Amino acid sequence: MENHPDLPAEDLPGLGARLRERRLSSHLTLEAAAARVGLSPAHLSRLETAKRQPSLPVLLGLSRAYGVPVESLLLGPEAPGAASPVVRGQSGPSGGEEGLAGGWTYRPAGAPGRAMQALRVHIPVRVQDDVVRVHPGEEWLYVLHGQLQLTLDREQYRLDPGDAAHFDSMRPHRLVAVDRPGVDLLFLHTLLQTPTADLFPH
Repeated sequence: MENHPDLPAEDLPGLGARLRERRLSSHLTLEAAAARVGLSPAHLSRLETAKRQPSLPVLLGLSRAYGVPVESLLLGPEAPGAASPVVRGQSGPSGGEEGLAGGWTYRPAGAPGRAMQALRVHIPVRVQDDVVRVHPGEEWLYVLHGQLQLTLDREQYRLDPGDAAHFDSMRPHRLVAVDRPGVDLLFLHTLLQTPTADLFPH
């Protein structure tokens, strides 16, 4: 059952084609890949044909299902600086490596091909507020700007700039920006090949 909103066409050129290419190289049928991330085959087909844009949680689920860094789905294997251990900061939203997933803005903040992936994420107010995530692994986040409301199971925490959280991501968790213009995070998660990546509303 799909529990995330249907989103408009993709913001990153070539994302749909990369999703299909990664699925085929993983020797998965549309049905098998969709089942691994809790999507219908029809929805995954829309993502692969660029008729819909995947949310960030769906991208993370697909990266785990295919055993590839999320950066390779977002930017492709030839992303600038992909072979370097240094990831340069971008001067602003015009930076070529920035993208959107489900209304969240993200930018790779770590080297691809690692067991742990790093992203810089901007969460606007009232975007994906009802999406609760559950998946194997660990997550670590650090608030750069703004305020974050973090829900773990039924516990709620308010995080200010400089606050961090580190938790088992099998605990149902929800990330919500408290005030405008949103919250900026450094976000780390483990990359695991797993058939389990469930999303459901709070």
